[in-house]
Amino acid sequence: MDLLHELTLSMIKYYQGDPKRIQHFIKVHSFARLIGTAEKLDDETLFILETAALTHDIGIKPAELKFNSCGGKLQEQEGPMPAKIMLTDLGFAPNVIERVCYLIAHHHTYDKIDGKDYQILIEADFLVNLYEDNLPEKAVRTALNRIFKTETGISLCKTIFNL
Repeated sequence: MDLLHELTLSMIKYYQGDPKRIQHFIKVHSFARLIGTAEKLDDETLFILETAALTHDIGIKPAELKFNSCGGKLQEQEGPMPAKIMLTDLGFAPNVIERVCYLIAHHHTYDKIDGKDYQILIEADFLVNLYEDNLPEKAVRTALNRIFKTETGISLCKTIFNL
């Protein structure tokens, strides 16, 4: 079994009994992989992106337990530690863990995007959140103009939301 498969199963177990959160990270991973592949990421960057997509919201659970809130900044603050533990236990390489934890710690910060993996993770999360939150067309257009930068992400957003 490969690491991404093992990680997917570990994240499902982590969010056992919370199908909404499980469905969310599965969808974000699917869009991240789709965009990353279409944008021709190298294998290592794609692997980091997929790992981050599966774990990006891992901080929700500890944030809710500690603060009774799962706001974006709390997710960023509380996510790296459980991700580091899970990824280490599964045997991920230290450089992968370091970058994934960085992405988790910044996935709600949109003004300092420093790599294609980061950009695509944000776009994939937005594609899912715009739908799941049932946001109006104006919000979708605003996100399209401010957030989306990759050709594939822009095309997906326009197609999915019929813009």
